[in-house]
Amino acid sequence: MLLAIAFTIRNQSVASLVMFAYSIHPRQIVDAPDLVSRDRFDVEGTTDTPGEPSLRQQQEMLQKLLADRFQLKFHHDKRELSVYAIQIGKGGPKLKPAANPDAEADQEGNGHGTEQTITYTSASMGDFIMGEQFFVDRPLVDQTGLTGRYDFSIRYTYDEVHATDPNAPPGLFTAVQEQLGLKFEPVKAATDVFVIDHIERPSPN
Repeated sequence: MLLAIAFTIRNQSVASLVMFAYSIHPRQIVDAPDLVSRDRFDVEGTTDTPGEPSLRQQQEMLQKLLADRFQLKFHHDKRELSVYAIQIGKGGPKLKPAANPDAEADQEGNGHGTEQTITYTSASMGDFIMGEQFFVDRPLVDQTGLTGRYDFSIRYTYDEVHATDPNAPPGLFTAVQEQLGLKFEPVKAATDVFVIDHIERPSPN
């Protein structure tokens, strides 16, 4: 018998919840009051569908929570921001077409020390951006023109300063070029932003 799964988030800011729920970088959140980045919250709930929730279902749950408990109201706009444009590298992309392109996109992380390996399945460039934007200091913007779904892995060192293994994989930017045939190019570009019109501190349960 399939059972509903408990859903728990600990000590996270509203900004972190918004980032995950709407697949955006923190620099894309604008006109936000202090509580969005300063205050921390615990979230406990239970899914209303059987089985482990998918990534999209988790996002929908958080979107509903933000609207119901925080009274979040927002609109989208465009502003010029410093971003990393994902572009095709010199030798072309090294991405394998998805074995099952109709499957829902998935990602699985596996790390130890300062090393991280992330495997993407049936992933679009949008899914890749969502997975990697938490590890860079600017929003990621897709300029590859790639519209398909792909299966691929990326192995990199996310903290090169403190890496002690001489055989550790390269940093993220180098790994993207060498392993995926893409590159992160620092540019300024008109970028989607998430403008907060209203938000309230939730009452205790």
